[in-house]
Amino acid sequence: MAKHSISKIIGQRILGAIPSVIGVVIVTFLLTRALPGDPAAFFAGPAATAEAIDEVRRNLGLDKTLLEQFFLYIGDLFRGDLGVSLTTGQTVGYDLLTRLPASLELTLAGLVFAIALALPLGILAATRPNSWIDHGVRLLATAGVSLPTFFTGLFLIYVLYYQLGIAPAPLGRLDILFSPPTHITGFYLIDSLLTGDLELFWVAASQLVLPAITLGLFALAPLARVTRASMLGMLSSDFIRTARASGLPPRQVLFGYAFRNAMLPVITTLGVVFSFLLGANILVEKVFAWPGIGSYAVEALVASDYAPIQGFILTMALLYVVLNLLIDLLYVVIDPRAGVDA
Repeated sequence: MAKHSISKIIGQRILGAIPSVIGVVIVTFLLTRALPGDPAAFFAGPAATAEAIDEVRRNLGLDKTLLEQFFLYIGDLFRGDLGVSLTTGQTVGYDLLTRLPASLELTLAGLVFAIALALPLGILAATRPNSWIDHGVRLLATAGVSLPTFFTGLFLIYVLYYQLGIAPAPLGRLDILFSPPTHITGFYLIDSLLTGDLELFWVAASQLVLPAITLGLFALAPLARVTRASMLGMLSSDFIRTARASGLPPRQVLFGYAFRNAMLPVITTLGVVFSFLLGANILVEKVFAWPGIGSYAVEALVASDYAPIQGFILTMALLYVVLNLLIDLLYVVIDPRAGVDA
């Protein structure tokens, strides 16, 4: 029954995602062509003649009609070809594969930091409603979501690096004196542990702290608010009152019954926050010189380089689809009733 439900969920989500992906491809193609600026003029250089610009435009295929360019792009997608980045000279697929682990490592670190704070604070606020703890948690959540990520990052750099000198320089994933670990997964923390280089692990972890906190503070607000609201609803429900009246230990009632049933909306919010952070870390990557796909997309946008922008948005759309599928499967693990048809 469970296997049938899981297979059905996977099939339904994949079929439902196909129109969304097609829509993303069409909209992304049209929006990139609507960007101001001429890629041919940009790459030909400021001293290029009109003939040279026309030659570059023909080489890029921009002299064809919009419909012809679209069908050529679709044909390349079916062959797994995302195009070539004119700014790096590499294929877009190669650039994304080499930069995606950096973005995922940063996003996951920020999410872990947010979860480690948001869940305990949300539970604490729900068990003591309208207390100073509850008001403090709501104030912290409001401040976290109100401050832009680039401002939080610059503030942390100014205080912890420039003034106090206890944080490393915001120069990317590693200090300039260290070389990247042997490539296994692309995640520096994991690769340094797999190769047994603990010194490199701590260097990579120290570089990750400030950008992860910057992202985590922004993600803290929705997670803490949803945890608090969901726990308040569960703690006031009839089955919790029955469990307490039956003499069950308070810890078992709180975590074994209330928190587990409150997890479904938290998991939903967690998926939305993770998807949002993948896009929101663009500014954080620029502030901390983090070589992820966000900074890659910004550089391509400035240069009116179509292929990397289209590849970035398509990658984000596919990650969002996969993430939603994982959330649906996690629903079934937490509450098997979620996989049973009404």
